[in-house]
Amino acid sequence: MELDEQVAIVTGAGRGIGRAIAMELASLGADVAVVDLDGSSAERTASDIQNLGRAATPIRADVTREEGRRALVDATLQAHARIDILVNNAGIYRGAPPLELSEELWDAVLGVNAKAVMFCSQAVLPIMLAAGRGVIVNVASMAGKMATPTSIPYGVSKAAVISLTRSLAAAYARDGVRVNCVCPGLVDTEMWQQIDRDVGVGQLGKEPGQYWQERIASIPLGRAEQPEDVAQVVGFLASSKSGYMTGQAINVTGGMITH
Repeated sequence: MELDEQVAIVTGAGRGIGRAIAMELASLGADVAVVDLDGSSAERTASDIQNLGRAATPIRADVTREEGRRALVDATLQAHARIDILVNNAGIYRGAPPLELSEELWDAVLGVNAKAVMFCSQAVLPIMLAAGRGVIVNVASMAGKMATPTSIPYGVSKAAVISLTRSLAAAYARDGVRVNCVCPGLVDTEMWQQIDRDVGVGQLGKEPGQYWQERIASIPLGRAEQPEDVAQVVGFLASSKSGYMTGQAINVTGGMITH
C-alpha cells in the first residue's frame, strides 16, 4: 500500500481518466477526495472507492471558479485533515477550424484545461509547503507536444499544462513538493467519441467511427489506450517510487510520440 494514510484530491474524477486515477490511488492505499462538476458522478466514483475499503469524499465543485476551488480544499481538510496529492485531471475538448474559432470557445477550453490547473495547485500548495512535502500530477496530452489544427485551443491548453508543470516543479522542488504531468494519447473515453463526431464527422466528413479507427491504426502498440493505462502512471508519479522525478512530462501514448 504505497500511498497508505495519504489523502489525494482528483479533479474530474466522475468518469473516464479521472475515475480510473481515483480508483488507482485508492488501490494504492490513499483516501480520495473525488471532485467533479457532476455531483452524481462524483458520488458513484466515491462509492466504488469505499467498496475497496478506502475513505472517499464526493465533492461537487467548479474548478474554474475561486469559490469552487476553496470549497474543494475546505471539504477535503474537513473530511481527511490533510492533503498529500493533487491530480489536476479536469478537462474539456472543443474543436473548430482556425477561422471558425470563437473567443468564447477559446476561453472555455483554456479556463478548464489550463487556468484551473494553476489555481487548484495554488489552492493546495500552502498546505503542502507547511507540511514540507506533497505531490502534484497534472494531466496534459500529447496534443500539447504536437500541432493540433482541428482543435487549436485544446493543444494550446495542454502545452500550457506542460509549461506550468515545469515552472511549478522548479519553484517548489527545494520545499519538498514534486510536480509532474502525464501526456496521454488516444484514450477510449467519451471525450474521444466527441472528437470523432466533431472532427471526424463534422470537420473531415468521415463516417461515424471512421476517424477513431484510423487514429487507432496509427498507434505502434496496436490498440486504443484505456483510462487505466494513464492511471497506473499517475499512481507511480504520486508514489515514492518516483521520488527523484520532478518537472517531467511523461508520454503515455503507445509509442505515438517519443519526445
